[in-house]
Amino acid sequence: MRAVRIEQPGSPSGLRITEVDEPTPGTGEVLVEVRASALNRADWFQILGKYPPPPGIREDIPGIEYAGTVRAVGPGVRRLRPGDRVMGLVGGAAFAESLVTGERETLSIPEGLTLEEAAAIPEAFLTAFDALVLQGGMTAGERVLVHAIASGVGTAAAQLVRATGAELLGTGRNADKLALVQGLVPFTALAVDRDEVRFADRVLEATGGRGVDVVLDLVGGRYLPESVACLATRGRILAVGTVGGARCDLDLRLVLGKRARITGTVLRARPTEEKMALAQTAERMLVPLFARGVVRPVIDATFPMEDIRTALERMVTDANVGKLVLRWGAA
Repeated sequence: MRAVRIEQPGSPSGLRITEVDEPTPGTGEVLVEVRASALNRADWFQILGKYPPPPGIREDIPGIEYAGTVRAVGPGVRRLRPGDRVMGLVGGAAFAESLVTGERETLSIPEGLTLEEAAAIPEAFLTAFDALVLQGGMTAGERVLVHAIASGVGTAAAQLVRATGAELLGTGRNADKLALVQGLVPFTALAVDRDEVRFADRVLEATGGRGVDVVLDLVGGRYLPESVACLATRGRILAVGTVGGARCDLDLRLVLGKRARITGTVLRARPTEEKMALAQTAERMLVPLFARGVVRPVIDATFPMEDIRTALERMVTDANVGKLVLRWGAA
């Protein structure tokens, strides 16, 4: 099979599409013919040699999400059959024409969605769903602030907030991109300067001084102190990303006084059983929302896998709104 290999870590110039051995499904596993995947920051950092996959996953093939068709099943597989359409998250090696994954880690693709659309779902929506709903306990009537709302996870989170019946606020550094997201989901948009990160005062003004109950922080760095400053009493912050830096100067007196809860979360490094539990919960609670048209994947652009370097450039320059999808042949 063909796969995108990291032959020389450090830059996209070290990527090559080459022939590699196809994996074989073991007990409880399925072999998926991958038709589409999507780019993520994790892929970029793995290509740079700064973010290795979990143990047991090939280090030379990036890719953490996929959509395709089951081609073969291993012993003990009960739910899936060859020909079933599935999507999901893996620890790596999704930028290949085939992959092996656990049956219990797959998600069924609802009717009406193409494989390209399905490829834009797993990382963005599972991350947002797990953080906001399962860990953050977001409920109707609450006020939710989403940072980097024009990103893949951000656009997914925006739709989940609205579907829950919560009030949505969102930040971004590009006014045009914020306007595009407002065309998808109405929300209070807050443009943030790249050099001077300030938004707490505007959040408090927009909420009548009450602050927000939940913050989904996909940026990190200097955003965290501002998030704490505009957090309501007993508010929750879900820290998911560090693209804005991994360190900040935080006044703990505000955290204590507000009885705030700051939760750090990551999906890729979780134990397999936790990933299975998340997938099965999402199968029950999240996937039906796509089937009913309540939420939908947001795709910025689709590229042939051979154009992965062009797609990476678009991602690292923050030009995209939503997901960048990569396809093998016609998906």
